[in-house]
Amino acid sequence: MAVKIDQKIKGYNVVTADDKTPPQAGGSVAREKVEAELPMADVIQMHEKIERPEILIGSTYKIKSPLVEHAMYVTINDIVLNAGTEHELRRPFEVFINSKSMEHFQWIVALTRIMSAVFRKGGDVTFIVDEMKAVFDPKGGYYKAGGVYMPSLVAELGSIVEDHLKTIGMMHDPDMDEHQRALITEKRRAFEQQHSKKNANAAPLTVEEDIAVTGEGTSFPPSATMCHKCNNKAVVIMDGCATCLNCGYSKCG
Repeated sequence: MAVKIDQKIKGYNVVTADDKTPPQAGGSVAREKVEAELPMADVIQMHEKIERPEILIGSTYKIKSPLVEHAMYVTINDIVLNAGTEHELRRPFEVFINSKSMEHFQWIVALTRIMSAVFRKGGDVTFIVDEMKAVFDPKGGYYKAGGVYMPSLVAELGSIVEDHLKTIGMMHDPDMDEHQRALITEKRRAFEQQHSKKNANAAPLTVEEDIAVTGEGTSFPPSATMCHKCNNKAVVIMDGCATCLNCGYSKCG
């Protein structure tokens, strides 16, 4: 809307949003003042300025890899935040790796110091698991006990960190629904029936050289190959199609 000005302009003022809004009855209170008066819980968040307590809770894990002569022992210590309250949390604080093998001493010390620094930084530290598990050894990986493929020694360290974070509640396994579990059970039963028909007089499927899967105690035939989805040696040929008896993955859909 155009306004015609007939007189000379002697001065002007800029109208702000506050000038346009009429005052409310009873007056307004600043939001910062209201939030400051609300009761606040004294919650301690994990950050890099938290001092190390005299005592930390820790867990030690053993790695026996064919890439090194001696076993490696990984110790992860946790700090307990808000102990004794409903906000109590365990968070990783530091990591140590000990072994008789000195060939990897230099990079192991560097890795543990970097990991400890990341832990003490606080926040979501679960990203370190994916970064470590994505490291591949140019000389090739190996199978650890249980038939799980590890592309490198660093990847197995990442797997240990993942297990530890799951133990303290920072990470969780994706739960299979009832349909996935039923599908895997059906495929295992079908393979056993197919195997028993072809080898009626052969030994049972579960023999000493079978590969036992850590956790559920499930065993798979020695001829099984590695599944690229779950990294377990559980892929067998069923009806001309490669099928994993551990996670249910199939190339045929």
